[in-house]
This record gives sequence, C-alpha cells and structure tokens, in this order.
Amino acid sequence: MKNILCIGAGYVGGPTMAVIAKNCPEYRVTVVDINAEKIAAWNSDNLPIYEPGLDDVVHCVRDRNLFFSTEVDRHIGESDIIFVSVNTPTKTFGQGAGKAADLQYWEKTARQILRNANSSKIVVEKSTLPVRTAHAMERILNSNDRGLHFDVISNPEFLAEGSAIRDLEEPDRVLVGGRETTSGQQAIQAIVDIYAHWVPQERIITTNLWSSELSKLVANAFLAQRISSINAIANLCEQTGANVEEVAHAIGTDSRIGSRFLRAGVGFGGSCFKKDILNLVYLCEYYGLPEVAAYWEQVVTMNEYQQANFVSKMISAMFNTVAGKRIALFGLAFKAHTSDTRESPGLAVCRRLLAEHADVVLSDPRALNNARLDLGSISDKVHYETDPYRAAEGAHAIAILTEWPQFAELDYQAIFNAMEKPAFIFDGRNILNHQALYEIGFNVFPVGRPSFTNFPG
Repeated sequence: MKNILCIGAGYVGGPTMAVIAKNCPEYRVTVVDINAEKIAAWNSDNLPIYEPGLDDVVHCVRDRNLFFSTEVDRHIGESDIIFVSVNTPTKTFGQGAGKAADLQYWEKTARQILRNANSSKIVVEKSTLPVRTAHAMERILNSNDRGLHFDVISNPEFLAEGSAIRDLEEPDRVLVGGRETTSGQQAIQAIVDIYAHWVPQERIITTNLWSSELSKLVANAFLAQRISSINAIANLCEQTGANVEEVAHAIGTDSRIGSRFLRAGVGFGGSCFKKDILNLVYLCEYYGLPEVAAYWEQVVTMNEYQQANFVSKMISAMFNTVAGKRIALFGLAFKAHTSDTRESPGLAVCRRLLAEHADVVLSDPRALNNARLDLGSISDKVHYETDPYRAAEGAHAIAILTEWPQFAELDYQAIFNAMEKPAFIFDGRNILNHQALYEIGFNVFPVGRPSFTNFPG
C-alpha cells in the first residue's frame, strides 16, 4: 500500500484527500496539521469546515484509509507522495508587501520534509504559489547529502467553495505539471495514476512545471476579471436606467463570451481571487511589465470600489447618515454554501458601516463563528444573530450580502412589520423579488437595476 501524505488540513487539503481516499482504496492517505484543535475536529462528527457532501465522504473513509494526525515528522518519513497544502497569504511586510505571496510557511514545510525524509519522494505543490516557486523547493529538497532525490510536481486546485466535493468528483480538468526529465515524467505519471481512478483521461492535463504554476493564478485572475467587469457595467446601468441582468443575459448568449461569472453584486471575496491577482501583479512588476501589472491590479481596485460604493449608496439613500441606525447584514460567508469569511464582501461592508457609527447586526446560517474571528478586535462592536427575523427587528435597513437561497424565502411582510420605517432593503446579490418587496412597503435598492422607492414626489 502506497502512503500519501497531505501537509495542511484546510479547505483544500481535507476535502481533496477525502475524495482521493474514497476513490483510491489501495492508498493510505494521511492529513497532518500542527493545529491540534483542527485535527481533533476532522476526527469528530463536527468537521472544521462546512462543505456540502463533505461529511458523507469523510465518514465513509475515515479510519479505513483516511487518517488525520498532528504527527507531522513521523508521517513525512513514512510517505511516498507528499501534497503540500499550507497557507500562502499575501505578504504584509518587507519587499513585496501587499502583493507578493508570503512563502515562509511553505519554505519551513520544505525544510521539515528534508529533515524527516528517509527515502526519495514526490512532493506535490497543492498550495497556490508564484510561478517558478517549484525551482526553489527543488533546490532546498535536493540539497541533501544523503542520496535522496525529490521530484516536485505542480497540481493546483480549482475548487469552488460550496461545490468543492462536486468539483473534486467531477472536475472540469486536473492539471499536473512537472519537469521534462525522465524522473520528472515518471513523477507526473504517478500523480496522473491517482486521479485516473475516477477522472476521465481527457480531463487530465499534463504540462511543464511553470505552465501549471502560472495557470492557477491566471484562471483566478480571469474569473475575477469577469466579476469586476460586470460590476463596472452595473454602475453604468444604475445611472442610465438599464438593467444589468438584461445586459448580462444579452452578452452571455454570445458563445464567445458565455454566461458564467456575469452576475453583478457587491463584489467577490474568498481566499484566492484577491491574493492570486495581487501575486500576479507582483510577478509582472518583478519581471519588468508595469503596464501588465496595472491592468490586472485594476480588477482588485474595481472590486474594492464596488464594496465602498455599495455602502455609499446605503448612506445616501438613508438620508446621508447611518449613525446609530440598526442595520441587519444578511450573509457573511463570501459565497453561499460555505462557512468561509475570508475577504468576505459582507465583512468589508460591516467594517465600513461601523466606521459610520452604525449599529450592525450580523446573520448567516453557517459563517457567524468565522465572522467573529475575522473581525478580530472589532468583533465586540457588532451583534450576532442566527435568526434573520430577530436580526431585522427594529432595523432601519437590511443588506443582502451572500446569495444564500434561504434569504429569498423569508417572510418579508413579517420582517417589514418589525422594522423601523421607512424600511430599506439593499440587495447586494439581486436574489429577491424587488417588485413584491416594493409592494409590501420597502424601499428597494438592487445592484445595476432601477431602485424602487415609496417616498412621495
């Protein structure tokens, strides 16, 4: 039985290894992390992340051929293939601060692998890393004088939170990049053989190492670009009376464009888009391509503008002040069907409203605990309420910031009756029936569509 190890038990490592274990019963798969609390959660009935379908997969294979442990050093020595899925946040200090990837955890992991390895191994980059990072990992790992050889493979993830298990079980593609040497090609094949257990061969793409590393950054940049592009047009729609959903449908039917990622809203979030684009910007600057860097940086700038402008519209609509007003924010997860609040538009809006001295109450079906953690020192300045009806009691306004389907199914007549008047709804995801809300008595402000107001004159 071959031993697969994954270092890092987060949103990528845990689900990916669970699906591999399910489809590859002849492999022993172990996920390790230095966070004992997280590992304990993976070994319990209350997993540390929420992802539809994840519980069923984990419970099917845990303690059969999937294991979770804090004994990192021991499992490194026992493994044949090591997936590295550690955090690579945006650097907050020194050269490249605010754009470059912080690789300190990645390098510490590479050196830990080298210290504890007692045989040659395949090391797989699962973390999103700058192009040519694998070269540095190879130099660290193959600097040993014990005759050990390490092949480094790039196998980026393309998971969308909220549908990660489906994306793993039925991927659009699996990308495996490696060196064009004999051992490099053998290492590529070893990883291809794992995925070939359930992924059709035509969906497994093999490339050189650098193409694979760069493809992940570029994929996220292109997706984020589409969101920022339609949000830019949404602002024009609001000024001209056009309807952004009709515009999106009209252009989305063009086969050259397609309809996906053309939903206007309050902006994108999550751990990848902003981080990966800024990483791409830094790489372009590093290689002397300032115009290319500026082009991609504008995608992030547009996203930040969209969030700031959403709050500005709230303030303007509510008589130019929200100070002391209770505002209920529905949705803190950066997207529906996940508990992840990293770079969440909901939290960005929350922070801006707090700066305006609003009385903010947060409601989300899955993400309140993570929201509390991410807000850090200002977490005690807001209220947390799992029940959206209670969150809206006495509120002057509601803002929809995550497209949870249950928010569209609420009894808004009852909510309206319990709110201060005039009552406002700011639909940052365009998921509600705006005409029906207007008829109830709400003043309704969608994104990229005409507003509905009950004010006279």
